[in-house]
Amino acid sequence: MVNKVFLLGRLGKDPEVKYLDNNRAVANFTLATNEVFLDKSGNKVEQTDWHNIEMWDALAKNAEKVLKKGRTVFIEGKIKNDTWVDKEGNKRTTMRIRALQFQVVSTHNPNSNEHSNHDKHDHPNENGPTHDDNETGLPF
Repeated sequence: MVNKVFLLGRLGKDPEVKYLDNNRAVANFTLATNEVFLDKSGNKVEQTDWHNIEMWDALAKNAEKVLKKGRTVFIEGKIKNDTWVDKEGNKRTTMRIRALQFQVVSTHNPNSNEHSNHDKHDHPNENGPTHDDNETGLPF
């Protein structure tokens, strides 16, 4: 069984990073992905989906340094679902993407002096960050 997600999108906001006990860090932000298609009438339609992204530990600390609102980012991760019962007794579920690695593809402002960052930041699980210097570029 596989739980693997690949997203290429634009950050909706700067990551919000919280530091927990034992110097653990968690970063949360939203990522927008777009799909363009023609409707039945032949009109071009653009649909945007928003994804809640979380990153942990070294990956979260790296995200705090390099990720900014508007940047295009490639994220590899997995789907996580939380289920709970609210005050009224209704079952609620929320979905988020737990990023395991990310790569900045471009900055928001093409006229900026800051160029694309092709460093890959890996975090295969919550227990230990790694960085693979042998892999460059996007996997597609």
